[in-house]
Amino acid sequence: MAKQRVIATAPGKINCYFRVGPPREDGYHEVASLYVAVSLLEQIEATLRADGELQLSLEPGSPVVADPENFPLGQNNLVWKAAELLREHTGCTLGANLHITKRVPIAGGMGGGSADAAAALVACNELWGTGLDREELGRLGARLGADVPFALMGGAAIGLGIGDKLAPLLTRAKTQWVLIPASFGLSTPRVYSMLDRLRAGQCVEVPQEIDPQVIKALMESDTEALSQLLVNDLTQASLALAPELGTVRDLAEGAGALRAMVSGSGPTLALLVRDAEHAEQVMTQLGDEVGVATMMVSAPAPGAHVELSE
Repeated sequence: MAKQRVIATAPGKINCYFRVGPPREDGYHEVASLYVAVSLLEQIEATLRADGELQLSLEPGSPVVADPENFPLGQNNLVWKAAELLREHTGCTLGANLHITKRVPIAGGMGGGSADAAAALVACNELWGTGLDREELGRLGARLGADVPFALMGGAAIGLGIGDKLAPLLTRAKTQWVLIPASFGLSTPRVYSMLDRLRAGQCVEVPQEIDPQVIKALMESDTEALSQLLVNDLTQASLALAPELGTVRDLAEGAGALRAMVSGSGPTLALLVRDAEHAEQVMTQLGDEVGVATMMVSAPAPGAHVELSE
């Protein structure tokens, strides 16, 4: 049975461990990743339309949307693609107004677009009464992007394949992070392309597993150990495209962060800290040095879910 109004949220993510294999024939890279969902949530408010139209809008005033006038609100947006894919899969003919609230940095390496898609799938599935279960939504999500299934799942998980083969880690162990967004974005395909150029002529193996010591440190909230085990194979490529990230990373570690790393394809930097008090200290120490507003988040966070349905 259809609803009139639904609000759903989905989390951004940090890759604590990210190994990248060589490019496949289809252009994708196989990875071994340890994802954690963070308490930075994208939100989709869906209201029912009986005319079958899809209409997207953007919540004004978001600090992560630098150019709202040029924010895509048409068929190229993953929210639109998610809603349309759900309709095609289920035969639903209803429409929706889909209002997007952005909190995850855009093109920041934290899966914000994937979180939008996950929240849209959950919101529209509830709004239209299409009744797909989590497994079915996950399969649809994988068609939209490699990170969408994890945004649906949330928590912490190991990702293999192109990141879509997920094995959840059942842990409530908390980690605390400070995020330093950039005033610019980095295209994920461009970062991967740079990685391939930097590796030209090298023998690169397909990653098969996660270092068990990383999993152990995360499961036990051993931030000191975890800080020594964080790995991101995309870092070199991100720094080649945006060398200033190296300077900001050094500032962050100089301000007391246990470790500062590029999140995913960047350019957001994720700073591992001991706890909320330590996070505040690091943020205060950084002050205005990095030129952008820092933010504190915790992990793990729940996956995409309905917040309101009426």
